[in-house]
Amino acid sequence: MVARKSTSAFALKPEERAPLSLLVSRQLRQAIVSGKVRIGAELPSEKELTQELGVGRSTVREALRILQAQGLVSGGDTVSTRRPRVSTEEVLSGAAAVAMENVIRLGQVPLDDLVELRVVIEGAAVEMAAAAAEGALDEARAAVETMSAPGIEIEEFRAADLLFHRSLAGAAGNAAFPLVMGVLRSAIGSHLGEALQREPHPKKAMAKLAKEHDGILKAVAGGRGKRARDLVTEHIRSFYRGRRS
Repeated sequence: MVARKSTSAFALKPEERAPLSLLVSRQLRQAIVSGKVRIGAELPSEKELTQELGVGRSTVREALRILQAQGLVSGGDTVSTRRPRVSTEEVLSGAAAVAMENVIRLGQVPLDDLVELRVVIEGAAVEMAAAAAEGALDEARAAVETMSAPGIEIEEFRAADLLFHRSLAGAAGNAAFPLVMGVLRSAIGSHLGEALQREPHPKKAMAKLAKEHDGILKAVAGGRGKRARDLVTEHIRSFYRGRRS
């Protein structure tokens, strides 16, 4: 089937040769990443897209599935009248992390190399966060409080740990840091839970880690960038040291 000429923002380029569903997904993706369709906005319904693009519903459905697999769209996959919504959450926690994990495994990237990548990124992030005039540290403080709670379970600790590191990355004032951190941590995040499960005394280990997080946070809040970098470097390296899977 050849798409009809359309004046829609999602109009297809007839000179391209590819499966029609792929062409549709590319045009929708371009509208999203270019900012024509803002994050959180609803796309036209399946029926509306069918009419605008001059393609069949099965083509539109497949295009939306492609975008969902890429983590750019949520919803609209079960009910034809339900509008799919633009979302970046799955990009950060799902598609990008899975892609990175696949690259890591296929390339046989050692855990040690990933640890050093974390050291470089987080070290720079906390140092910049400490220098920021008005860094937002409320989430990091809440995460430390959660991690320090008596009787905390491993999965709850793991979630607070992730929040802590991502919030400090965000406090650096560099929009790229939390994005890269989110993907990197998701790709290797299971290691923390697995390592704590293997600990003979996980409560003691979590208490120690909570104190380390508190020390990092205090250094950042106090504007001591180099101290914060040194502490987060030792925190990351010491955790993985002796815990190789």
